[in-house]
Amino acid sequence: MRILHQIRKELAAMIAAAAPDVELIAVPADGELAAEIRAEVLVVYPWASANIAALLERGVKWVHAIGTGVDAFPLRLITTQTLTCSRGASAIPISEWTLAVMLAFEKHLPEVWIHAAPERKRNLGVALGGLHGKALGLVGIGGIGTAVAERALPFGMHVRGFRRSGAPAEIAGVEVVRSLHELVAASDHIVIAAPATAATRHMFDRDAFAAVKPGVHLVNIARGSLIDQEALRAALDDGRVAMASLDAVEPEPLPAEHWMYTHPRVRLSPHISWSMPGAAELLIEPFLENLRRYRRGEALLGVVDVAAGY
Repeated sequence: MRILHQIRKELAAMIAAAAPDVELIAVPADGELAAEIRAEVLVVYPWASANIAALLERGVKWVHAIGTGVDAFPLRLITTQTLTCSRGASAIPISEWTLAVMLAFEKHLPEVWIHAAPERKRNLGVALGGLHGKALGLVGIGGIGTAVAERALPFGMHVRGFRRSGAPAEIAGVEVVRSLHELVAASDHIVIAAPATAATRHMFDRDAFAAVKPGVHLVNIARGSLIDQEALRAALDDGRVAMASLDAVEPEPLPAEHWMYTHPRVRLSPHISWSMPGAAELLIEPFLENLRRYRRGEALLGVVDVAAGY
């Protein structure tokens, strides 16, 4: 069996170690393709290379994108092929990052650290918050949203979610609500974990921010396109949003001197919430599981609905 790929050598080596009888063929991202480059399977990153259209015409039946989202992938090129992705593979590190920033918001970290002897034995003027009893609103209850809920529930949070399908959550203790406005109006922390599609672009606009519970903490671990950033700026300035912890913005990176870098109510990280020891293995494992399924003629996991965009 032959597999074409456009991924780093260390990732390809993981595939080779797990499937030593497979022939892995590295193909260039641009330029003319050799005539003998043909295979049923193509492994790529979830964004376009210059020659992706030509590769799809080389007998490819199944494409796997090594990533959790496919918003940057040229979905229009997928015709007869099946497209899968490593959906949910980064749920562990991303959900841990989410709980970390929620705790940092409630416990006023790093503001409460001291760097000299305090004037008083106890600073009673600092009132710390907590997660216990707070309402968490999840926008998207897929693999990442579910992982956040699994970690928030033991803290005693009340967890509700909003999803396009309206289907029940996969775990007990998560109430699914009917609309985004219903969700945000009662949430102390809002976590955006929905896919980036044409339907979700700027779903957090001026109307959505007008509906939020005053003093809410907004966390985005999805894509920057889900937030109208100027609408967010207005909500931050008037205090409706007390803090925005953003691992995703639009564009990435933001241009120099962008207002988000210095806004006192914004905490930015460079799209790094997926990082942890073994993160690469987590992204490769869904492909390896699907490779086993593909060779056995079984249904693949993480299939992308090309029409829906995720």
